Amino acid sequence: MSGRIELRRAGAADAPAVRALTREAYAKWVPLIGREPKPMVADYAEAVKHHHIDMLYLDDELAGLIEMILESDHLLIENLAVAPAFQERGLGRHLLAHAEALTVSLGHNEIRLYTNQRFAENVAFYLRRGFRLDREEPVANGVVVHMSKRLAKPGS
Repeated sequence: MSGRIELRRAGAADAPAVRALTREAYAKWVPLIGREPKPMVADYAEAVKHHHIDMLYLDDELAGLIEMILESDHLLIENLAVAPAFQERGLGRHLLAHAEALTVSLGHNEIRLYTNQRFAENVAFYLRRGFRLDREEPVANGVVVHMSKRLAKPGS
């Protein structure tokens, strides 16, 4: 990964950019599952108010983002998206490491996420980064894969 990386928290004015990047990043999955994945249809005007969304800029260009929900005992990754033009540069790993550091800074030792079972490359990405498969949940239009990772709390 080369270039200057900056992370910035999304605000209300960023909702259109968050939506556009997410739709671009997830578009490749539409033919595979026959519909738009949940992140493509989310209300980002609401999400930026209620979730923690950090936008990743590479050399001043929005390249990726991570949307997180701060729960009482863990952090849930709701959406990790990297624009197609910036994929395969380690930005997803950078965003994931950022989420893990945030989890620990909040005093939690677990991070969770879910994805579509048919997104096999995403499942493999998370498994390679130490996540475990917790359960698979059949839903009306597919199977949701729930994953988690235990993290060491500071001082433990």
